[in-house]
Amino acid sequence: MYSGLLIILLPLVLGWLLPLRQPAVLRLVNRLLGWMVYIILFFMGISLAFLDNLSRNLLSVFHIALVSALAILLCNLLALRLLEKKRPWQHQHKQEALPSRLRMALDSLTLCGVVVLGFLAGLTQFPFLRHASTASEYALLFLLFLVGVQLRGSGMTLRQILLNRRGMLVSLVVLLSALLGGAIAAALLGLPLKTGLALASGFGWYSLSGILMTEAFGPVIGSAAFFNDLLRELIAIMLVPALIARHRSSALGLCGATAMDFTLPVLQRAGGNEIVPAAIVHGFVMSLLAPLLIAFFSA
Repeated sequence: MYSGLLIILLPLVLGWLLPLRQPAVLRLVNRLLGWMVYIILFFMGISLAFLDNLSRNLLSVFHIALVSALAILLCNLLALRLLEKKRPWQHQHKQEALPSRLRMALDSLTLCGVVVLGFLAGLTQFPFLRHASTASEYALLFLLFLVGVQLRGSGMTLRQILLNRRGMLVSLVVLLSALLGGAIAAALLGLPLKTGLALASGFGWYSLSGILMTEAFGPVIGSAAFFNDLLRELIAIMLVPALIARHRSSALGLCGATAMDFTLPVLQRAGGNEIVPAAIVHGFVMSLLAPLLIAFFSA
């Protein structure tokens, strides 16, 4: 159960151990991080086309995924907004001027377009494309390695990364509000309470939740879990730049388990290096809880 978490942390630590602080190297790392996001999105689209039993009960899959995603995200946002009112996040980062609304929409459409292109490529069913899932895993490991290098180059200490109250607080709020959203989704969809709670326990980790939920509840619920967490991840990518200035906790909380890996470069670019320790703690806690809660509610 914890081997996946170890695999996530290992490249991050290896990158951290490399004392690379030359400006030219760090600029190259930043560029590579940006490209890796697009590469992983493309592989994600290909993997989506090869998802088992996707053609069956497709309407039910998307209905369950959409209702659960909306219920969970709305509960998350409301709870995180309350957290921001009660305990504002004091920070020194001055966000760079954001592009226009049209530019932000185009950037979001570009990210979605990469997924669509990958999906269309996957529909060709070429045999070599079946390795997309494995390729995306290696790409993610390389991305995590680059993040570790970047963290070491920023000069942050391990204490700053591992001990962060804001990251723990956001994790607690996201956990409780997500489970509430899962319970509401179960009531709206006429599903058992445990199924709704299990759907809410992926926290954006679509590759994990899809597999575990398929084994426990069958292909329809498993596919719905996959799309639910995939939608959460895409929404986080699109909303983080708009939320980060005034709603920092909400921007972080939306990322869920992906805050320490896939969406970390997006958070860092929009919120600066100050948000990285909280993001890693939040992502670590969510990644630790996801398999435990899914297994518990699936029992």
